[in-house]
Amino acid sequence: MFQFSLPIRFGLATSGSLIAYFLVLSLFDLHTNVFYSLFNGVITGFGIYEAIKYYKLEMGERFTYSAGFKAGIIVGFVATVIFTLFFAFYSTEVNTDFLQNLSTTFFEDFKSFEAIVFFTVAIMGLATSLALTLTFMQWFKVSNTPKKSE
Repeated sequence: MFQFSLPIRFGLATSGSLIAYFLVLSLFDLHTNVFYSLFNGVITGFGIYEAIKYYKLEMGERFTYSAGFKAGIIVGFVATVIFTLFFAFYSTEVNTDFLQNLSTTFFEDFKSFEAIVFFTVAIMGLATSLALTLTFMQWFKVSNTPKKSE
């Protein structure tokens, strides 16, 4: 039976790392530069990789592709949802000028695009999670080829 506690823990840790990275960028006023968000993929990838690796070690011979895939997707989903909620809170309550600064830096034609930004953050996180989970599962999957007997 698949256990959700491990991927949820890794998802929480990954979202905490994403939030910490964003806040560090905001200290140096670099959080409006969208190119720094590329490192979010590295953070998310590390969380997904470690969760699948740990889950495979925990399951041993019972590890299956579908269980590893579920673990990776849950980590990415939890991290994305929490980070998106934080991002929405930060940009609407903590730093209300953030979206305005972001829009004047990159999207001069848009006046009010909060929903588009939040949707984009969520979709980018989910797409990254899916792609990285599929990639990492190629490393962790158990091969179906028969073993040579010695």
